[in-house]
Amino acid sequence: MRNEARYRHEAITGDLLARLDLEPEISNPAEILKAPLISARIIASLVRAGDFILITLLGAVILLAYVAPNHAVSFATYAPLILGAGLALVVLLHIGGIYNIHAFLRPAEYVARLAGAWLLIAGLVVAYAFFSKAGEDYSRAWAALWFVGGLGSLLLFRIGVSRFVRHWNGKGQLDRRAVLVGGGEPAANLIEALDGSPDIDVSIIGIFDDRDDTRSPASISGCPKLGNVDELIDFVRRNRVDLLIVTLPLTAEGRILDMLKRLWVLPVDIRLSAYTQKLRYRPRAYSYIGNVPFIDVFDKPMTDWGQFVKSVEDKIIAGFALVALSPVMLAVACAIKLESRGPVFFRQHRYGFNNELINVYKFRSMYTEMTDNAAVKLVTRGDPRVTRVGRFIRKTSLDELPQLLNVLKGELSLVGPRPHATHAKAQEHLYPDAVEGYFARHRVKPGITGWAQINGWRGETDTLEKLHRRVEHDLYYIENWSIAFDLYILLHTPLSLLSTENAY
Repeated sequence: MRNEARYRHEAITGDLLARLDLEPEISNPAEILKAPLISARIIASLVRAGDFILITLLGAVILLAYVAPNHAVSFATYAPLILGAGLALVVLLHIGGIYNIHAFLRPAEYVARLAGAWLLIAGLVVAYAFFSKAGEDYSRAWAALWFVGGLGSLLLFRIGVSRFVRHWNGKGQLDRRAVLVGGGEPAANLIEALDGSPDIDVSIIGIFDDRDDTRSPASISGCPKLGNVDELIDFVRRNRVDLLIVTLPLTAEGRILDMLKRLWVLPVDIRLSAYTQKLRYRPRAYSYIGNVPFIDVFDKPMTDWGQFVKSVEDKIIAGFALVALSPVMLAVACAIKLESRGPVFFRQHRYGFNNELINVYKFRSMYTEMTDNAAVKLVTRGDPRVTRVGRFIRKTSLDELPQLLNVLKGELSLVGPRPHATHAKAQEHLYPDAVEGYFARHRVKPGITGWAQINGWRGETDTLEKLHRRVEHDLYYIENWSIAFDLYILLHTPLSLLSTENAY
């Protein structure tokens, strides 16, 4: 992938510089860099599964369509052979290095390996039938059709995969997008090392440095300096960045710690470049991009299959919940309309993943003319703005049920830190000002329920203590996330609703 990555790097850099020159009013030249990352690991796993399903399904279909109508067929005889061939094919193709992005991009270069693996399996099947004297138990016509059809199907499948992968590759969705924190000679050396490293999956799109152009040039090895570290945070908020690489030497400990203190709240991987460091650690202390060493500092909370499985979990459970709870939601909507005039639903801007503003849906619990869209004043016990129906649905959290729609839209998860209103305060302090590192809770999608909620920290957050405890639980959830943890929280959420001490 090295050539493809370098080509995209040059195209992205040129586009950024062109926009800076031609459209100076654009404050953020990387607004074009929003295409989501597609995990190469997930693609490879899906292609493996596709190969296995294709071969086994083809063998079964030929057996049922061609052999079974005219001959007595023992499926117990054919099944082990078909399944074994499918598994052997996947193993051989993996050993042959065919499950990588380059092979998906250039399938013609790997036809010989693909055909060789399948022909080897065909030879093994024939040898098994001959030496075990079981040839009469299998249809030779079935075997011939399966071997020929299998090879053709595998080639067509690879062509189809290639079309999708080429499309994603052209949009830069297969490479992790990285920015360098710190310029100068260390950055130049690192860029040169990455360019010379084989099969990297990282494209460097720019450099951020607090130093001026005299100490840190405006462009290094074709990579533009896009701003300082404070501007980097806004850059990552508004664009897709997957990896931050700090190029500062370990001797600049103070600067590194200051940067990491500001950057750890972002939902990205953070690495320290170890390429030019004189101090060497044990090999297991490093991770590698190509053959370039790095020291891991922070990782994204959810990547690859974890992120995919959580998304599937959200969609499936939210869909079932929406159907099952629709009678309850209809009853709540009718009660709201009968008690007070105004809309049934209430929409409010809240912070979502990576500080993105989203519209969160709720059942309206206040009188329309007293609705506080910005949540400047938190609801308190006996608040005159809340209707009688509103008090009930807030205590029971029924007002949150419309957020299942946000889950289906991909804006919320079922489980995660609760999304807070943009102007919410605790003891007259805006939430981000009240808790250091508050925005670290936005490294994952917010949720309808969460670890803080089932531990008694739901409802009003009027004191700094309550807010600190909620954020503490949110960060614990992020660092310890798993599907089992999600299911545990979901199962305990109904029990936590019985405690209404802080919900009003």
